[in-house]
Formats: sequence, C-alpha cells, structure tokens
Amino acid sequence: MTVSSSWHSGAALVLRRRFSASQFWHDCRLHGVTIFQYIGELCRYLLAQPEQDDDRRHAVRCAVGNGLRPDIWERFQRRFGIARIVEFYGATEGNVALVNFDGKVGAVGRLPGWLKSRMPTRLVRFDVESESHVRGPDGFCVECAPGEVGEAIGRIPDDPKSPIGRFEGYTGAAETEKKILRDVFEQGDAWFRTGDLLRQDADGDLYFVDRIGDTFRWKGENVATTEVAECLAVFPGVAEANVYGVEVPGCEGRAGMAAIVADDALDLDALYAHLQDQLPRYAQPLFLRRVPAIEVTGTFKHRKRSSCARASRPRRAPIRCGCATTAPPASCAWTRRSPIGSGPASSTCRLCSLN
Repeated sequence: MTVSSSWHSGAALVLRRRFSASQFWHDCRLHGVTIFQYIGELCRYLLAQPEQDDDRRHAVRCAVGNGLRPDIWERFQRRFGIARIVEFYGATEGNVALVNFDGKVGAVGRLPGWLKSRMPTRLVRFDVESESHVRGPDGFCVECAPGEVGEAIGRIPDDPKSPIGRFEGYTGAAETEKKILRDVFEQGDAWFRTGDLLRQDADGDLYFVDRIGDTFRWKGENVATTEVAECLAVFPGVAEANVYGVEVPGCEGRAGMAAIVADDALDLDALYAHLQDQLPRYAQPLFLRRVPAIEVTGTFKHRKRSSCARASRPRRAPIRCGCATTAPPASCAWTRRSPIGSGPASSTCRLCSLN
C-alpha cells in the first residue's frame, strides 16, 4: 500500500530491511519521514520502548495503518505527538474497504446511512456457537442493528467485469466458494465473507471486534478476545496480552486463558480486582500464563491457535478440584482458586463452582 502510494504521488519512500522498535524514530529523524504505515501490534512495540526526551523530535505528522487497538491509541498519539492517525480496514483479496478519516478512536471506518447504496458493505448476524449466519423466517440473512456484532460482508457484483466489488477468488474453487455467502438479502445474490466480526454505532462508525474462530463461548455467552486483551493491557505492569479460549474437561464451551508479558512486580490481586470490575463474569479469564514474549505472525498479529493448542492442558495429569476425588498438586498451573490464580481459596475450584 505504501509503495504504490509513493509511486503514484512521486513521494520518497524509506524501507528498512527489518523492523526495529529501538531505531524506528531515529530512522524517521534521519530521513525526514512525514508519514509512516503501521500494521498489527507495531505501535504497541514502539510504545513499550523506554521514554526518551526526543520522542517528539521528528517530522511525522500522520500515521496510516491497520491494527492500532483502542487501549493504546490515545497514549501512542499523545506520547509521540502525531497529529493525525488514519486507521483503515481491508484485505488484499477482499472487496470490503473502510477508512477512518475522522480519527475517531478505535474506529476502522464509517458507513453512514446515506452512503449505504453506494457502498455495498453490510454487517449480518452470526451465531458463534454454530458458526453459521442467522437467517430470518424468509430464509435470508438478518442485518445487524446499531450496537450488534456481526460479520462484515461485501456484495459481489453480477457483472464479473465490474471494477467495484469484484472478488477474484483463489486458485482452488473450493477455497473460493468458502468465502462467498449466497442468498443473503435476495435470491441469487452473492457476498464476500471477510471472516471478521465488527460492530457499528449509531453514528455509522465501525469497530473491529474479533476474528471469527477467535471469539469463543463460555457459560452461554460470546467472549471477544480483543476486548478482554484490551482490558488486560491497560493494567499497570502488563505490556501485552493475548487471549484465547481453551477446552476444559467436563465443561461446555471454552474457558478464557490469557498469555501476558508483564513486569516481575505485577500485582496479581489488583489485576484480579481490575478484571472483576471491568469485565462481566463470563468474560473474565480463568487462566493466566506469564510468557517472555507473545508469538506473532509476520505482520505483527498475535498467533492464537498455536498458543491455544499448546496451552489447552498443563503438562501434568488432568486437573481435579477439591470437590473431585483427587486434588490437584500444589505446583500445578491450574490452581484451586479464583480466575487467574488469585482471590480467596475455596473448597471447590472456580470451574466447578460455575458448572
């Protein structure tokens, strides 16, 4: 995106072989950078660097990108003195593109009612438990009301030569068909599935909620991993958090587990109180893992599925609480205590008290 924009406008382009959080602002000053593009957790890595007297000594006036989370948006903008942040939403192969020109914190774009006929992007209700779209009595999908969470979809035009909304597909026909939702609002229509859950407010601003497959159900409720991670990340001493659902023997759904990068002096009791205050009970993570670093993809996005696979069970024997026939060993990672291993101990574990 940045490369093509530079070619189109004739602007100078600065590329670095590898990203370096410690050298980023030095490079910006050295080359007189005025606009940079971020992706994934890049801004969080810059914010995690020790504060310097020259944090604001640069010529950057605008940052454009995808993945800046609301929990650090204002802190990042304030610390480095960036006048404007333009967050966008889109995918290389997709036909849904949104841009937050207004700079509204947390939003990925805006779709006002008067523009809906020109921008064939919609949010439709999606059942996380059955992993299927909700359809009404007429057999068609149900569009989300303001405040509801649903999958973002983009209409594929009937004319394959149309330059707007076209979906080229993948090399395999089966993979292409998986990304197409048919008979959405009328018989025979086709829409591209983004695979992302978004929410729209009353003003038309859209917010990224979670990736389908990352959101999980616990105690009959949907848990958005990004919202829980943001709640953890704003707590003092927590540098980064990755949240996912893990299977627990004898329980339906998935329980929340959080992997965090944190200071040695992290106050677990205060963190426990913070989560109780900020999150509904079903969204509070039951398990906490302290890790030296969060595993990320090549675009600085958190890996969830590999972390979930490794962390779904401790290395010891299956855990049993005090109400079971065998009590867990004292050294076990799954303790006989409240979520995240804090709070008062009880004769039965947190899992069993919720069953």
